[in-house]
Amino acid sequence: MSLLRAARSVTRRGGFGRPFFFAAWLLAAASGTASGADVGAASGRATPPPVAPGTLRIAAYNTSLFRREAGALARELATPDHPQARTIAAVLQTVRPDLLLINEFDYDGAMSDDHATRPPAPAALSFVRHYLGVGQDGRAPLACPTLFSAPSNTGMPTGVDLDRDGRVQGGNDARGFGLFPGQYGMLVCSRLTLRREAVRSFRRFLWRDMPGADLPPGWYGPEALTVLPLSSKSHWDLPFELPTAPGAAATAAPRLLHFLVSHPTPPGFDGPEDRNGRRNHDEIRLWADHLSPGKGDYLVDDAGRRGPLAADASFVIAGDLNADPYDGASRREGARGGAIRQLLQHPRVHPEVALGSLVPRSAGAAEAAVRQGGANAAHRGPAAEDTADFGEGGPNSPGNLRVDYVLPSADLEVCASGVFWPTADDPAFALVNDDAEASSDHRLVWVDIALPGGRCPQRR
Repeated sequence: MSLLRAARSVTRRGGFGRPFFFAAWLLAAASGTASGADVGAASGRATPPPVAPGTLRIAAYNTSLFRREAGALARELATPDHPQARTIAAVLQTVRPDLLLINEFDYDGAMSDDHATRPPAPAALSFVRHYLGVGQDGRAPLACPTLFSAPSNTGMPTGVDLDRDGRVQGGNDARGFGLFPGQYGMLVCSRLTLRREAVRSFRRFLWRDMPGADLPPGWYGPEALTVLPLSSKSHWDLPFELPTAPGAAATAAPRLLHFLVSHPTPPGFDGPEDRNGRRNHDEIRLWADHLSPGKGDYLVDDAGRRGPLAADASFVIAGDLNADPYDGASRREGARGGAIRQLLQHPRVHPEVALGSLVPRSAGAAEAAVRQGGANAAHRGPAAEDTADFGEGGPNSPGNLRVDYVLPSADLEVCASGVFWPTADDPAFALVNDDAEASSDHRLVWVDIALPGGRCPQRR
């Protein structure tokens, strides 16, 4: 969950009573997508250019579609007129990703881990049918033939006093913080084919079983360590089949893209023991070790399969990772170094998307940092790279941060990237504005990659 919405979750209303409207939309004037050299221009636009032939758009979006009670989200999405869901759908229909991770979407499906046969959860089906599948204010519907959802550790009781407050109850004593099982879950939708029989999840992997785990010294006793998983929600390795680019020679077998998705706990809401900050660090480290044969040999997934990702596999890491490389409360040091830099400086991660010229950016984020002020004024990181609007949360707000990521592997050709964060003078600003309750306190992050046999289109 986000840094601020965790505190708001106990009081949030299930619906929104304020009037809702959609603004007219200004389409991008550019006729082609940007090459890597032109990414600065692409990143400054709120509305990305259309997905070019031979490329694939991958996105991550923390939509804040969570509720305080089990089943509330499904009830709200059963009809097509919920304002927040319409806003989220409008953003998605504008950006039009081919492969999408949604964070903070309540999971209400079966609690087993049978990825090959489980049907999508009711709330997810309703969102696709009543919102993505219905054009919002003139936008084209967004098809989502492949849906994947699975259980989350959030809200699942441990029976142990994890927060040491003398009681065994509530979200702080669950496997991952949540008021009910599945709160703040994850959802993946795509037009690509998923190899469901090869899906790996690490939801049940225990934190204590990570070598050199950054556990808070003396905080968790043996009883807690036998039930506390590393993942606060889950970690999914989803292998999707990549189509070849138009005109490219077909291959005997489709190339696979491993979509590595998660949502680590925010590094706050604890005490000097920093149990959440340490867990956030190690949840991120799981992916860093998964990319590192030799380091990730200890990993055992929920089906009992051991070992990390193959050394030659292509991948994209995506999610609200609740860690900024420069600012905020995530750990700057730890068992393996700073939390998010475990990925941003990993040799298998695309360096330009991580920390270089292809970092997703927006003009709206830079503008918001100035408009909102507060902690933003003291930040060291570039404001244009922010992805979450934490700037108006009161005197304890961390300010806006870069916490949402789409990180391709270094072997992929990246064409363009951006963050959907319009400036205040853009009609699209109505879809995000400064009111987190109307849509989300996060912004959608997108990256375009070239398909097998294709190349990034050059600037015209």
